[in-house]
Amino acid sequence: MTAAVTEFFRMGGYGAYVWPAFAFAALVLGGMAWRVLARLRASEGALDRMRDRAEGGRP
Repeated sequence: MTAAVTEFFRMGGYGAYVWPAFAFAALVLGGMAWRVLARLRASEGALDRMRDRAEGGRP
């Protein structure tokens, strides 16, 4: 069983290329998700401020 797991992670000798590629892709996708969520929060804050001004609230 241990040999099968080891062979899976080695991927026939290509594991040294495959796993860093997966890690890089996960980092890029995680960074993109973080950026989208940050921009969403900023946009929602701006929208709340605009609504407050439209309702005659604080400037």
